[in-house]
Amino acid sequence: MSQAAPPEAAGVSLAEVQHVADLANLELTAQELPRMARDLNAILGHIAELSELDTTNVPPMAQVAEMLGITPATHGESLRVDAVKPSVDRTAVMAEAPETDGRFFKVPKVIER
Repeated sequence: MSQAAPPEAAGVSLAEVQHVADLANLELTAQELPRMARDLNAILGHIAELSELDTTNVPPMAQVAEMLGITPATHGESLRVDAVKPSVDRTAVMAEAPETDGRFFKVPKVIER
């Protein structure tokens, strides 16, 4: 009888960590890559454990407050009413902009690759 492979074996590789870091425009050092891979694999391992739970009798819910019996009337007073309001006039806003083409703001490029 063979043992199951540890979560790291089927998890995120160093190359995948580097690829995601590149996509996120993050610079990871050679020392940070293995640590990040280990942390991500630990997270994936915890998710795998949660996936094994039987949730067939657990009703779907949007907020855990529903399960605790907390209603928005007692804990949601700070939420504003979702109401449609008129927007600011585009012409007035564009008149205040340092650079514009009349429809959009012109800004310098901030992302370099």
